[in-house]
Amino acid sequence: MGLSTHVLDTMHGCPAAGMHVKLYATTQGEHAKLLKTITLNDDGRNPDGMLFNHDQLKVGTYKLVFDVASYFKAKGVTLPEPNFLNLVHLDFGIAHADQHYHVPLLVSPWSYSTYRGS
Repeated sequence: MGLSTHVLDTMHGCPAAGMHVKLYATTQGEHAKLLKTITLNDDGRNPDGMLFNHDQLKVGTYKLVFDVASYFKAKGVTLPEPNFLNLVHLDFGIAHADQHYHVPLLVSPWSYSTYRGS
């Protein structure tokens, strides 16, 4: 139970180790409160485990922001200026705080996909 994320680099076929991610709580409109800033570990996950444990997770809306361009530039990928993807923003809702919400990101410099994982 809780909230977790995992990023896979589909260009290189590996976890996105070293990618910077920010987690925000959001409210109606454009208001967002920064909750956490993390750097993904060698497995493309939060080094501290869950972003929120079961007892910390609350019903509401959130945003994960993944620094895709900086990650690929650090990997030596030549990107056009401006690059196609810079920051990937994933807005999502938590309707049931007693369930596990896993928000994975599959990403390349030109595309991404996500889903509610288990």
